[in-house]
Amino acid sequence: MPLAPSLTTAAMQRHSLTSWWPVECWPQVFNKLIRRYKYLEKGFEEEIKKLLLFLKGFTESERNKLAMLTGILLANGNISASILSSLFNENLVKEGVSAAFAVKLFKSWINERDINSVAGSLRKVGMDNRLMELFPANKRSCEHFSKYFTDAGLKELSDFARNQQSIGARKELQKELQEQMSRGDPLKEIIAFTKEEMKKANLSEQGMIGIIWTCVMSSVEWNKKEELVTEQAIKHLKQYSPLLKAFTSQDHSELSLLLKIQEYCYDNIHFMRAFQKIVVLLYKADVLGEEAILKWYTEAHLAKGKSVFLEQMKKFVEWLKNAEEESESDEEEAD
Repeated sequence: MPLAPSLTTAAMQRHSLTSWWPVECWPQVFNKLIRRYKYLEKGFEEEIKKLLLFLKGFTESERNKLAMLTGILLANGNISASILSSLFNENLVKEGVSAAFAVKLFKSWINERDINSVAGSLRKVGMDNRLMELFPANKRSCEHFSKYFTDAGLKELSDFARNQQSIGARKELQKELQEQMSRGDPLKEIIAFTKEEMKKANLSEQGMIGIIWTCVMSSVEWNKKEELVTEQAIKHLKQYSPLLKAFTSQDHSELSLLLKIQEYCYDNIHFMRAFQKIVVLLYKADVLGEEAILKWYTEAHLAKGKSVFLEQMKKFVEWLKNAEEESESDEEEAD
């Protein structure tokens, strides 16, 4: 198997390397060489990058060995995941060489470490969102990527790529929503756009309501005075209640929104006393139902600010319970 030019001479001086020499032993050789010849360390990663650009010059057997070796080097931290950029070469991608090589490489890498370690290395150099580039533009989809690597026995990698694409889609959606709100676009248009994007990104209502809440609360500059911010928040949320209502058709979505509100009020100290008034407003606007509020109060609340928020909600929850009991009593009498 051909080696990077700067390493070949040094390797031959120290070892008699043949085609049958175990791939697993090569990293040890490189480590020893680099320790002995310090000048090799700086250029090692660049030589690997160059080597990968010429994969078409290798036999399939040689490519497989090189892929395994590269995976081990990545796992050991001898090189960074930035070397994967060589696999995005148009000719390699077009002929399917890049994807086939990546399968062997990632199998070797994950076998040495695990998917979490691999994911961390990819994120560190910005490669986590570029894996789709292993395929031609007409096959660059999450579905194709997932099937290809799942069929090759790398489901964990396909799951990682799908998750990364979902995160990217959420960020883009959040950015566009914030721009629409800042422009003052009609709520009907924002709702229609958001529902369409939710389908495209395959997002649930629970996930969508969290994005919407974040956008709504970040679309205004809040007053720093506690006594004024509550009034400002009520006015702002009343304006956007139809948008929130459009994505809380399920109990789980309502509960998710409640948890987001609790978290937001806790993280933004000047909102601590506004929690109850926000919940009551959204109840009156038919965004939050009594079942979700009661469930949040009795068992589903977060630990953040628990005592403060439960105390704020105590009287309102008692009113909800009494109203529910009266309703049940009226129904029994009617029967």
